[in-house]
Amino acid sequence: MVRTIEQQVAEAQAKLARLKTRAKAQDTRRKIIVGAIVTGEALKDPKIAKWLASTLRKNATREVDQKELAGLLADLDAKAKIAGAGEA
Repeated sequence: MVRTIEQQVAEAQAKLARLKTRAKAQDTRRKIIVGAIVTGEALKDPKIAKWLASTLRKNATREVDQKELAGLLADLDAKAKIAGAGEA
């Protein structure tokens, strides 16, 4: 069966949409993995905790994001105080 040019274009657009969805899912998975690793290390190392808390405060500018991060920031601040106490 011969497909019209319009059908071929529609199929190509559908395939492109599927590939974009797959790429976005892969990017999201990478971000989750990196975030989990960095957060885990920050909760173990006071210097990383201090850096991550500062970075999150600087870059998480939306109120909804700040609320979501409040508990983590409290944990990071507590860990970072260990670094401050060790430097004194």
